[in-house]
Amino acid sequence: SISNELLASEPLLAELKIKRQIKLEQVQKDQQSYNELADSLNSKSASYNQENIRFHQQQNKVSGIDKDLEYRESQQQNLESRIGLNQIELEKTQAGIKETLQNADHSDDDLIAMYVQKEKFETAVNDAEQTYYASKVHITDKEEAISNLRRDKEQAELTFNEIKDQKNAIKLDLNALKERLSVEFAVDISSLLDEDDHSLPEGNEQEIRDKTERIKRQMDEFGAINPMAMEAYQEMNERYSFIQSQKKDLAEAKSSLLQTIKEIDDTAKEKFMAAFIEVRTHFIKVFRSLFNEEDSCDLLLVDPNNPLESDIDIIARPKGKRPLSINQLSGGEKTLTATAILFSLYLLKPAPFCIFDEVDAPLDDTNIDKFNNIIRTFSDQSQFIIVSHNKRTIASTDIIYGVTMAEQGVSRVVAVDIREVA
Repeated sequence: SISNELLASEPLLAELKIKRQIKLEQVQKDQQSYNELADSLNSKSASYNQENIRFHQQQNKVSGIDKDLEYRESQQQNLESRIGLNQIELEKTQAGIKETLQNADHSDDDLIAMYVQKEKFETAVNDAEQTYYASKVHITDKEEAISNLRRDKEQAELTFNEIKDQKNAIKLDLNALKERLSVEFAVDISSLLDEDDHSLPEGNEQEIRDKTERIKRQMDEFGAINPMAMEAYQEMNERYSFIQSQKKDLAEAKSSLLQTIKEIDDTAKEKFMAAFIEVRTHFIKVFRSLFNEEDSCDLLLVDPNNPLESDIDIIARPKGKRPLSINQLSGGEKTLTATAILFSLYLLKPAPFCIFDEVDAPLDDTNIDKFNNIIRTFSDQSQFIIVSHNKRTIASTDIIYGVTMAEQGVSRVVAVDIREVA
């Protein structure tokens, strides 16, 4: 019965196997379709993300363009108002020129006289400058002589104080000896000094006897010999030797300290002068690269004999100007001068990176280009981080980091690598 059932079931089993094989093939096809759909979904999702990023970038650009448009419109209004003011000023100037031409004398005598007067003024200015520098050299020599006299005075006062201390010490020793002789031996040292003469005194016999009696009484008052005198003397001598050795050590320590201070001052002065000369050379080079080769500049010590305590004069004279001090320069010229000093110090001791915060704010377009050129020159050695609102400076950088507000109340930082754009 079982064999018959098996024989009857074999066709059904074969049919089931064929259906199973068909189902497996269908599952494989469905799995392949599923994988293709998943890949397509991932690709579409990535494309959507890219398009979303591009949408936000375009939205940021549009907002930036709107702000730039508002700025340009306000700038246009300002320029139009300035043009109107300049036009009024031009008309006034033209009217003044016409009036001047009507009242002007066609003779060139006044002009020639003015040129002669100008040459006289220039000659007087040159003479005054020569006199000023000669006076400055004379003042420097006088200050050096005063410094030498002050050092001699201090040395003389030091010697006087030492002699005074020695005199006081001798007085103290003498008073101590006088009191000891008076207390222990009842001897007045002044009488001993008066009776130092061993010649026979003049006078009668009675005076000689009285003097002899007085000497005997003094000898009796000396009393018996003190057996502890030698120990007391040794003890006092040891204390005296100890005090003398301490005094000698203090004097040697003082001398060593003064010598050390002198060596430190000499070393500091030497290093400072070497650094100052190098900074001065770099300052002249960088200043002329920012201005013109014909411009004059310098760093001068007010007191060359005392460089560690001396002030430093910064001389900056662009071509065509004769400022008496750096405060008479314009804001842009002051900024470029300060930048030249900064880079001269940077060349002395380079740094891995530098940060400038609104340094280019007072500069015009021409000076902005000079500033950007020197930054570009030194960027091979260091990294520069510049906080700026100037478009020329921003355009000359490699990477820009800007703060934007893609959503209201939500700020974020956007980085743009201009090198990739270029």
